[in-house]
Amino acid sequence: MTNKNYYDVTEWSVGNPYEDVGEVINSIINDIKQRQSGSDGKPGAVIYLPPADYHLRTQVLIDISFLKIQGSGHGFTSSSIRFNVPENEWADLHELWPGGSRILVDLDPSTSDEESDGAAFYVAREGNPRISSVEFSNFNIDGLHFVDDGSGEKNPENTYVNGKTGIYVASAQDSFRITEMGFVYLEHGVTIYNADALTIHDNFIAECGNCIELRGWGQASKVTENLMGAGFNGYTIFAENFGGLLVTTNNIFPRGASSISLAGVTKSSVTNNRLHAFYPGMVVLDENCSEILVSANHMLHDQEPWAPMQHRDNGLDDLYGLLSISGNDNSVIGNHFSETIDQETLKPAGATPVIIRLVAGHGNYIANNNVVATEIQSGSGDSAFSAQVDALLATEELKKVAVTTVLVEKSSTQNTVLDSGNNEQIVIDKTVNAFRATPTVPTKY
Repeated sequence: MTNKNYYDVTEWSVGNPYEDVGEVINSIINDIKQRQSGSDGKPGAVIYLPPADYHLRTQVLIDISFLKIQGSGHGFTSSSIRFNVPENEWADLHELWPGGSRILVDLDPSTSDEESDGAAFYVAREGNPRISSVEFSNFNIDGLHFVDDGSGEKNPENTYVNGKTGIYVASAQDSFRITEMGFVYLEHGVTIYNADALTIHDNFIAECGNCIELRGWGQASKVTENLMGAGFNGYTIFAENFGGLLVTTNNIFPRGASSISLAGVTKSSVTNNRLHAFYPGMVVLDENCSEILVSANHMLHDQEPWAPMQHRDNGLDDLYGLLSISGNDNSVIGNHFSETIDQETLKPAGATPVIIRLVAGHGNYIANNNVVATEIQSGSGDSAFSAQVDALLATEELKKVAVTTVLVEKSSTQNTVLDSGNNEQIVIDKTVNAFRATPTVPTKY
C-alpha cells in the first residue's frame, strides 16, 4: 500500500529536483497542506532525498508541523582543504565535492539585506499553536563557495563569508530536531530564534562561518554529540537569553572565534565536551550568565599549524582567558585545560597567559580544575590534516611554562576558588573572595 504522506523528490510531478529541489519541496509542502486541511487529522509527512546532488535555486518555506525532511548520508568532506590545493592537483583527489544526499545552495543573498534570504530552508509560522516537530535528518547542505569580503584575503575561499544559511528558523517553535546532518561552506549553518525543546544531535557542522546560533530566547534544549568547527570570525556554538540549555559530549575543533559563547544564559550545563581552539576566548559566559555548570570538559589551546590560516586570529590577546566569565553563581568544576604556548606568538609580548578569568559578578565557584601549560615551537604545514595531527601528538620534552590559572578581576567578588592553581598561579583579592591553593609538589620530584 502506498503511503500518501511519504514523498520522494525524484518521483514528484512538479519541477526537476536536480535543477531546483527548492521548487519541488515547496510544491510537496503545498500538497500536504491541501490534503491535510482539516482542524484535526494532520499527521504531517516525510520528504525523502535519495543520494544525489540537488541544486537549490528557490528557498524552501516550511510553515507546517510534523514534517521530516531526510536523506541517506550527511556527505561531509572538507572543501577548505580542496580550495587550498592548487587546482592543477585536483585531478589527483579521490573526491572533489561533498556527497550523500547533497543540497547545493545556489541562492544569491548579495542582492538582499535580509539575513534570512540566504537560507536554504526557512521556517516561519505565526499564531497558535507554535509550529512543532519539524525534523531535518541525514543530508548535506553545501554553500559551495565563500566570496571576497574586502579584507584582502588572497584566497576568497578562506573568508567564511557568503551570506548563506543552511537552516533558518524565524518563529517560536517546539520540539524541532536536527540530526545526522552535514553542513559545509555556509556563513551560518543553523540559526534558530526562540527555541523550545530543541534537539541538535550527532551532526557534522564544519568549515562554516558560524555553526549553531540560538538567538532571541529559548529553553529546555540540547546540543549534543556533534562534530563542529567554525571560522576565525564566528561562533561554533552561540546562545543568548536561554534557560535549561544542555551542551554536552560535543567535539569542537578549530578555528572558531569561540568554541562556546553564551550571553544572558541561566541554569544550564556545559559538560563533557572536548574543545580545541587556536585563540583565547574558547568559552565565554557573558552578559550576566548565571548558575551555569561548566564541568568535566577538556579544553586545548594551541597554535594554528596550517600555513594558509596562520595569519588569522580572533582579535583577543592571551590575557583574555581561555574561559571568561561575567556573571553570578556559576560553577566551574573538574575541567582539564591544556595550554600549549609558543612564547614568540604571545600577545602582548611576554604576557603570562590567563586560563580562567572572572571578569565581573559574584558567587562563582571554581574548584578542582587542572591546568597543564607547556611550551612548544610552532610549526607550519601545507597539509591541514597532517599539520594538525603532528601538532596534537607532539608531547616529547615539553617544557612547563608559567600561566595564571585563575584571574579574579576587582569587579568580581565573593567568589570561591579551590584547588585550581598554586599561590603563584592565581591572582585574587583574598579579602573579598575565598581561596585555597593547590598543594605544590616538592621540587625534588
